[in-house]
Formats: sequence, C-alpha cells, structure tokens
Amino acid sequence: MTGPLMIAVGDNCLDVYLTRNQLAVGGNALNVAVQWRNLGLRVRYMGVVGPDAEGDTILAAIAKAGLDPADCERRPGHSAVTLLQDRLGDRRFLLEDLGVGLHYMPGVEGLAALAQADWVHLGTNSSPTLLRYLLDAGLNFSVDLSTAYATLDLAGVPLVFASGPEDNAQPVSPLIDGLLARGAQRAVVTCGRRGAYYHDGFKLHQGAAQPITVVDTCGAGDSFIATFLADHMIGGQPAPEALRRATMAAAVTCMHEGGFPQGLGPIPDWLLQKYAGVIASAEV
Repeated sequence: MTGPLMIAVGDNCLDVYLTRNQLAVGGNALNVAVQWRNLGLRVRYMGVVGPDAEGDTILAAIAKAGLDPADCERRPGHSAVTLLQDRLGDRRFLLEDLGVGLHYMPGVEGLAALAQADWVHLGTNSSPTLLRYLLDAGLNFSVDLSTAYATLDLAGVPLVFASGPEDNAQPVSPLIDGLLARGAQRAVVTCGRRGAYYHDGFKLHQGAAQPITVVDTCGAGDSFIATFLADHMIGGQPAPEALRRATMAAAVTCMHEGGFPQGLGPIPDWLLQKYAGVIASAEV
C-alpha cells in the first residue's frame, strides 16, 4: 500500500458490556487506527498489552481489523479492561483499568518508525515523554486529551482534541481559548449532539452533529478524529467540509455497537470470574 503513512500510538482495551453480555475491543488510539485502515490509508498501530488472555483477545482483533499485531508489544503487567453498563446507548463505567498501556512509550525501533510517519496520533493518557520526543523531532502529530485538559504541556503541540459540553448553555470558547493559551497551535472540541468546534489558530469553525438514533456512542469521537485528520490535515480538505465528513463518520459509529465494526462475542466466564468483585460491588 502506498500513500501517506499514519501511525496511532497508545491505548487499547477490552470493552466489556455487562448489560448486554457482549465483549468488544477498543481504545482511542486503536479505534483511530482501525478507522484509518477502513478509509484505505497506510496505517500502523503501536500499543502494548500484557501476557494474559485479555491481551490475546486484543491482538486477535487487531489482526482481524487488518493491522499488524506485531506492532503491539507485550510487556509484564496486565492488559487494559473497561467494564461498562449502558442504558439507551449511554455508558456507565464500573472500571477503567488502563493496565500496561498507561503512558506507553515505544521502544527504539518504534520511535524510529514514528519518524517516517506523515501523521502521528496519540491516544488518551499518553506519555508526556513521547509528546516531547515528537515535538523535538519536528513531527506532525495530534493528541486526544478527552476531558483531561491540564494533564499535558501543550506548548507547540500541532493539534489537540478534547471533549466538551453537550449543553448549549455552557460556552465552548473558554475551553478552546484555554487550550490555545497553553500552547496548542490548533484545537478541536467535540460536543456530542452539539457538534464540533475547530480553531485553526486564526479562525473558529463549527460543524453540526448529524441527527441519528444512537445505538452506542463508544468510539464516535475516535471516528471523528480519524476522518478529520485524514481529510483536513493530510488531504487538505477545507475545515467546514472536513468537519462535516468527520461528524458524519461519528454518526455512523453511533449506529453500531463497539468502537469500530466487529463481531461482538459473549463475555467469557473466565473474565466474569476475574472481575466478579468489581461487578458485585457495583450492583449493591
């Protein structure tokens, strides 16, 4: 495959939907990589799992999605797991254990590969050391802060993504202004049903959300990110068109289960037994 090389780095996890007895594989960085792959781009995903059954499941899903599982390391510790209950597509987190993926820093070979990328996207809970490495190397990259707006030094960061308020009564401008004031060159804030806002360093653009019936919101923001980066930062599409296409991609993701299209299997007994204590305490 030819064309620009896109690399997503960071989190992966097992999403365990207790209410529906379903198991999915996701994680911000992994979701972005799979969406890029589905757009026909040249993609690598770099992450880490533990030497456990959860890691086996994640690696199998990575391979099935058309990515190279060899780019995902195995390190001592445990793989990331998220336990969720949901009602009408809205999620309640009983557990969000980031495992060995927290502040993941690739090894020497991985860092060398990043230098060849046309764009690098860092998932949530990324390593501050990796962010500074990308800055010092002069690479094009973005980072997803989610709602952890103040966790990273944003000085010089080319593009940040963040989650903002869905309530129209809450202004978005202070959040965007704050990200830019802390050094981000550009900022995107996604606000669910309210749409998305993008400041290109000079002007604020707004994209309306698509009216849909929500099945599952998991991964919608990641689909937005993947499409916006591919269309605007790499493809050169004007901001309004890129926002429109990105919100459409997010809407499509909301209409299926899981962060990317995949066959959701039942939760295995070994996993329910492993986290029985967490599940029982949440039901009290």
